[in-house]
Amino acid sequence: MRTAAVYDIHGNLPALEAVLHEIRRAQVDQVIVGGDVIPGPMPRETLGALLELDIPLHFIHGNGDREVLATRAGKETDAVPERLREAMRWNAQQLLPEHEHLLASWPLTLRLEMTGLGQVLFCHATPRNDTDVFTRFTPEEHLLPIFEGLNVALVVCGHTHMQFDRRIGKIRVVNAGSVGMPFGQSGASWLLLGPHDVQFQHTSYDLEKAAERIRNTTYPQADDFAAHNILRPPSEREMLELFAKTELK
Repeated sequence: MRTAAVYDIHGNLPALEAVLHEIRRAQVDQVIVGGDVIPGPMPRETLGALLELDIPLHFIHGNGDREVLATRAGKETDAVPERLREAMRWNAQQLLPEHEHLLASWPLTLRLEMTGLGQVLFCHATPRNDTDVFTRFTPEEHLLPIFEGLNVALVVCGHTHMQFDRRIGKIRVVNAGSVGMPFGQSGASWLLLGPHDVQFQHTSYDLEKAAERIRNTTYPQADDFAAHNILRPPSEREMLELFAKTELK
């Protein structure tokens, strides 16, 4: 069985469309959507594209999905910086009632038995919550208390938008990267799992056309998203330095 893992789409419909095209070409049997489908500039359209997919889907939630739901319920939290709150409110307003119920049903983690890979745990950030920050450089001793005792061979995560492959104790941990808001190389990052290994994927798409589509939305941060998440993403070095200030210690 071949499984695609797509994480951190963040309402970037053009990037998702390009990845779904590659997924169909790869004859994938199922798709794991690893959280943070939203917030972003095209949330309703992005959810629609996923739900129209003719391949079995499994969802887990991310902190972005959870915070948009909280905002929609009038329970905006301090976890959202002031500069992002207008965009979160806009995303909350875009959701249809059926989207609200769908997002609320997504679990924190998902376990699957995968041929050739064994037990695989999918989570957004870490197995304990959707906000922990760690990278390929985070010391193992800071992570062992979270990952030990899981009884899985592989953990697939996202949240920090950068692909990596490392070991924490006896567990292989891979980060799927981000479909819609990559750090480092522009384009869309995702994973192809099975039947016996994990393949890191990177999908190119028409960035200028995508940026124009984003600018034509009513998203409050459309211009910034087009410029800094599609055309000129932050560098990995820049983001690693930033995450080093908030990573697990």
